Amino acid sequence: MAKDCSFDIVSEFDKQELVNAVDQVKREITSRFDLKGSNSEVVLDADKSITITTNDEMKLKNILDILQSKMIKRNLSIKILDAQAIENALGGNVRQVFNLKKGLPQELAKKIVADIKNTKLKVQASIQGEQIRVSGKDKDDLQAVIKTIRANEDNYNIPLQFQNYR
Repeated sequence: MAKDCSFDIVSEFDKQELVNAVDQVKREITSRFDLKGSNSEVVLDADKSITITTNDEMKLKNILDILQSKMIKRNLSIKILDAQAIENALGGNVRQVFNLKKGLPQELAKKIVADIKNTKLKVQASIQGEQIRVSGKDKDDLQAVIKTIRANEDNYNIPLQFQNYR
């Protein structure tokens, strides 16, 4: 048995599930009565952003609601959507871009590490790129760290996953 146990804290999403959710939204746009003939379009741009273009802001809100419900059904957190300002597009349409959040920003990683240190548990947390490695001798301490982070997850405004638990 290894001396230290560890796990990683990451922020990722399943790309294929996101593609499937966007495809479902596109199909629903063509079949919904209130969105038919509205020249509405949803585009997934290389796992970086989702762009919604439509006639007016009401239809934009409806399409966003459909997108969020499809994401939730596919176990994707809606926290990955970073909404930008609504802008005017060609032909009197409106467009909104939603950047996709992936990876832990440096300042958020520092905040999470500080929260882990404030628990006074015998664990070490280190930032490694866009993830945090937490290690310790006792698995119970690691479980307590996971429980603490889950309790504070609303403060981080980004979906967190725990991987490589060993």
